[in-house]
Amino acid sequence: MSFIGNIIWFLLGGFLLGIGWIVAGILWCITIIGIPLGLQCFKIAGLAFCPFGKKIVSTGSNPMSLILNIIWICVPGIELAIAHLVIGLLFCITIVGIPFGKQHFKLAHIALTPFGTNAL
Repeated sequence: MSFIGNIIWFLLGGFLLGIGWIVAGILWCITIIGIPLGLQCFKIAGLAFCPFGKKIVSTGSNPMSLILNIIWICVPGIELAIAHLVIGLLFCITIVGIPFGKQHFKLAHIALTPFGTNAL
């Protein structure tokens, strides 16, 4: 199921979503201070291309990831998480869209607090 889900996801918007995250990562990395945020965008892009069959796991919390998550939430995090939540809710209106809505909820979770989490 995850292979077919990833193919459908990729063809019907996952490609554009992943490209958007890559562009955001490049723009963050242009500024030297934004490199940590840009690297998180690249991590989320990998999940955005093929989210089926992957889980979000916590890699442990430390004071630095907490500080960086607070900065992330203040700058792009809340807007990105809300966007993924709204899109996920729209997908969940139909029965066929529920698996895709769940993937957007997964993306909303990692878009809100990317530091200290990984997609495996």
